[in-house]
Amino acid sequence: MEDVYKELQKLGFSKYECKAYIGLLRNSPVTGYEISKRSGVPRSMIYEVVGKLVDKGAVYTVPSDPVTYAPLPAKELLSRLRQNFDESFNFLEKQLESLETEQEVDVIRRISTDEHVLAEMLDMVSKAKDELWLSLWSPQVAPILEEVKNRIDEGLEVYSLIFGAPDTELGVTTHHDYMEPEIAEERVSGHLTIVARDQEEVLIANFAPDTSAWAIKSTDPALILVALEYIRHDMMYSRLTQAVGPEKAASLWKDNKDLYHVVTGKRFMYE
Repeated sequence: MEDVYKELQKLGFSKYECKAYIGLLRNSPVTGYEISKRSGVPRSMIYEVVGKLVDKGAVYTVPSDPVTYAPLPAKELLSRLRQNFDESFNFLEKQLESLETEQEVDVIRRISTDEHVLAEMLDMVSKAKDELWLSLWSPQVAPILEEVKNRIDEGLEVYSLIFGAPDTELGVTTHHDYMEPEIAEERVSGHLTIVARDQEEVLIANFAPDTSAWAIKSTDPALILVALEYIRHDMMYSRLTQAVGPEKAASLWKDNKDLYHVVTGKRFMYE
């Protein structure tokens, strides 16, 4: 029942209003005292709560002595609420759009929590028109995998760089296996993740093991360029490593104090 209360609260009902209305659905018409007794709404507040339900049109009075109350049938209530919300959305859509200026402003949105960041990633996948660029770690692949594959089937060009999911293919795929993934993970303190679409919008996120994920999302051309160059660079270095061999590629930086710091973010320690 808590789930029902939660959803009704999203539609503007208080917790006590939810309890009173549900109580009346189960047993009506009844007096305010009976509603309080059956629903758990405090007796001192029941008439205030029922009055608000009457104002909302969710409950109506039944002429009797004493006065009793009955609920609007659930289907009828939900239909009325849906209509009211649609009217509000239509009104606001017109009014708020008319208030927007035509001036283009480069805005950087900041997003927090794994759930919200993943939702923004999916939003970008769904909005992509011509091409999509991805740099993903295996834990972030699964939540968007199906949607990306659907977009590929629709003809969207996808270029992906994937860490730690060797069996996953998403469009033109490069697997980041030319060095231990722990090196990159430690350098950025997490899983640096990038989604860029149509050279119009980019999301740069970091999923850390013990903290909530964060991300920025922007249409700034400079940020888009840097993100795409990062993915392209990793893709080319991976292919180069395949050509010359991982040992030879690693020897370029593991014994070079300057490149060691570039790759790992740590200072070179002489033996």
